[in-house]
Amino acid sequence: MEIAIVGSGYVGLVAAAAFAEIGHQVICVDNDAAKVAALSRGESLIHERFLPELLARHRGQRLRFTTSIGEAVRASDVIFIAVGTPTDETGKADLSTVEQVVRAIARELRGATREKKIIVEKSTVPVGTSRWISRVMLEAGARTDLFDVVCNPEFLREGCAVTDFLYPHRIVAGGSAESCERLREIYAPIVDGSYAEREDAVPIPDGATTPASFIATSAESAEVIKNASNAFLAMKISFINAVANVCEAVGADVEQVREGVGSDARIGNEFLRPGLGYGGSCFPKDLVAFRSTAADAGYDFRLLEEVIRINAHQREMFLRKVHDALWTLKGKRLAVLGLAFKGGTDDVRESPAIAFIRMLLREGASVAAFDPAAAANARALFSKDEITICDDLYDTADSADALLILTDWEEFGQLDFDRLRAVMKQAVLIDGRNMYEPEFVVQAGFAYYSIGRASHPRAKAASEVDRAA
Repeated sequence: MEIAIVGSGYVGLVAAAAFAEIGHQVICVDNDAAKVAALSRGESLIHERFLPELLARHRGQRLRFTTSIGEAVRASDVIFIAVGTPTDETGKADLSTVEQVVRAIARELRGATREKKIIVEKSTVPVGTSRWISRVMLEAGARTDLFDVVCNPEFLREGCAVTDFLYPHRIVAGGSAESCERLREIYAPIVDGSYAEREDAVPIPDGATTPASFIATSAESAEVIKNASNAFLAMKISFINAVANVCEAVGADVEQVREGVGSDARIGNEFLRPGLGYGGSCFPKDLVAFRSTAADAGYDFRLLEEVIRINAHQREMFLRKVHDALWTLKGKRLAVLGLAFKGGTDDVRESPAIAFIRMLLREGASVAAFDPAAAANARALFSKDEITICDDLYDTADSADALLILTDWEEFGQLDFDRLRAVMKQAVLIDGRNMYEPEFVVQAGFAYYSIGRASHPRAKAASEVDRAA
């Protein structure tokens, strides 16, 4: 089919590349001319595994970019709206950009006599948005026989968004039976498993189930599925962080507890890892917006209130741990590993690491930081006088009083402790992502503090480490 994707952020760009990968002709629209020019040159602009390869494979053939929404609408059978929906000061989702896109689509359809177009709501939106889109289309002069609206929520994790799109657990479509069937046709290579059998397919990730199930619902149900899914995953993160705090208080080990709880098939161990809390472009705003939707419907969703509160409190708990390790932070030099909100992405939006660095700065500490992908984005958030962002991990640790792991990049679990110990002022590791087993770190000559487990404030002496080696 001929597909238009309006918006070239994480969702839009990944969707555009993936739809081209499964055989469709795709036009991706963005109103940022510089961004469109960069994408047309083959620059992916975001750090996402397999995305550069798909852009290189399909750019100029099945995939092209434009600033003209009119051109894209005229050339397409199906139009996916994948623009941002940030929350406003009241906690409600700001749908102003969605409305601008909808009115632009309506202008192109006004008076047209062509085949009906499907408008697909891909952005995360409040319940009722599909009905609202239809109303705006009519107000803007589009005839009812020329369009239909479907909700097709995304379930992509940054860092593995391409494989999440091509090998999803499920595809949800909410709308009329006819339009949902059109969407099933679009996703056919994923739903029937034929894409996974291609020799040139993106590799199937561990744990993926193919083929994907296709779930057709009402538009309202699809919208709730998306919001409820994000809320539940965020709840699991806050839950295990609360459990971690209990573990520390009673002398239990949260990693052992997590294994025991997560092995229950009814619960599962995904999103059941303790840390600094959730962040990114989705969970923080989507939970606030879902809570606002519930309030508008007359329901006091107190569970969401507690999930949000625990998430914010987790950073305070980790700050106490840093104080336990170093006592006062004023004048201390701290090396921080991680700036992105999670490993595998360069996204620093609502990053717990960024928020925690600001807490350290308020305490009077000086901070040097390193991230494999997010350094450029983080530099835009700090002045040069606030922190030092290094290009080398071990330069970050030079003369540091402690090393803090704030993001779960895979390479942070493979540190050269001998090299670190040689350059650091004090051999102290404070692990906000539980990347290591405590005994291993202590044997390497470091004091070790993690989440939900006993602290090890005394490192082995250098002579003990040498003997062990």
